[in-house]
Amino acid sequence: MQKTQLHKNFNTGDYKIGASGIKQLLWYFTSRLFFRSGLVPISSILVLLLRLFGSKIGREVRIKPGIHIKYPWRLQIGNYSWLAECYIENLDFVIIGENCCVSQQAVLMTGNHNFKKTTFDLVIKPIILEDGAWIGSSAKVGPGVTVKSHAVLTIGSVATKDLPAYGIYQGNPANFVKDRVVS
Repeated sequence: MQKTQLHKNFNTGDYKIGASGIKQLLWYFTSRLFFRSGLVPISSILVLLLRLFGSKIGREVRIKPGIHIKYPWRLQIGNYSWLAECYIENLDFVIIGENCCVSQQAVLMTGNHNFKKTTFDLVIKPIILEDGAWIGSSAKVGPGVTVKSHAVLTIGSVATKDLPAYGIYQGNPANFVKDRVVS
């Protein structure tokens, strides 16, 4: 049986951050000072800063202080969506539709490692939250997952595969619980 050898041949493939070193450095300090510290509680200022760093953000989007966004240039948010104090590790694109909610301590994780290889290769895939999707508090969405229109991932649940539209999903891994009826 072979052993993982992280110190030797760690492989990130052809992964590129997608920004210059200066832009990354500026984002690091901007994120620490304005987003993670909670120093600026005004959503419109946080949205403006994200746009300056390349995020595509619709109208009347609410961004709460305390949020972690790895790379704003890989983030797209539709109109009227809300992002609380969540964690967005967007090594690949995160696309959030209109009228979506990402709740407190939720995690959107676009990257992982291939545990089947001794080289522990980096694997990244985008995350898509379609219109009306809701990610509950402390829920986690893994790489390559699409949360379809108006689906709900309940508190503390983990989505490792696509969640069909208008369903409520719970557990680890998340399983269908019942239909979501929106009135």
